[in-house]
Amino acid sequence: MKIFITGANRGLGLALATFAAERGHTVIAGSRNGDKPKGELTKLKERFPNQILILAIDVTDEQSVADAAKRVSMELASIDVIINNAGVLLDRGVKIEDLDLSLFDQTMDVNLYGPIRIVKHFLPLLFQGSNQTIINISSDAGSITKAYGGDFSYGISKAALNMFSKQIRQYVAEKNIAVLAVHPGWIKTDMGGENATGSPQDTARNLLDIIEKKKNIDHDQFFIHHNGDEMPI
Repeated sequence: MKIFITGANRGLGLALATFAAERGHTVIAGSRNGDKPKGELTKLKERFPNQILILAIDVTDEQSVADAAKRVSMELASIDVIINNAGVLLDRGVKIEDLDLSLFDQTMDVNLYGPIRIVKHFLPLLFQGSNQTIINISSDAGSITKAYGGDFSYGISKAALNMFSKQIRQYVAEKNIAVLAVHPGWIKTDMGGENATGSPQDTARNLLDIIEKKKNIDHDQFFIHHNGDEMPI
């Protein structure tokens, strides 16, 4: 499979890119510094030179997304999987009385408009693929049922992302493309912090099992935990 991952330079995105390559897939690793890759992503490219395409992309810049899609079209012609992984959490621990509303603009730009831009420009490439899947990395913070009084812009952006996931699922229904919003769990990343109880590696393995259809997901489910369990909307 040809798997496109945003935010692939660290955390869950890097774990996904690593395990996907180890399983023999071609990985399009999207990163804002993809034109000058460094760190673990560069090492991954050295390990799998023929399987990793490092792609410069800024999900908040539509021209950047359009240019990235054009490059993938020229080099690979099609993709089979989109994983919208890039995301931010900017208002952790901030009370509503102290909230800087500009954080909403930044958060929505990355967490919601970013995936919308990606799908807009990469969907034609996905249509040319096979056994296709779109995974939007969501959060239990986006569950209206489980809403809590904090992380305001983050939670609202993820709830909106769930809605977008449902809309796209309906939009591509006749093409038999799987579309899922996935809660990755509380994992040890820059966003999750050191106290998190899960690992990006475990989540990445489960997501790849879903993509490879090793883990069966009920057709009616669209918001799920990475282990396959249904999440409350």
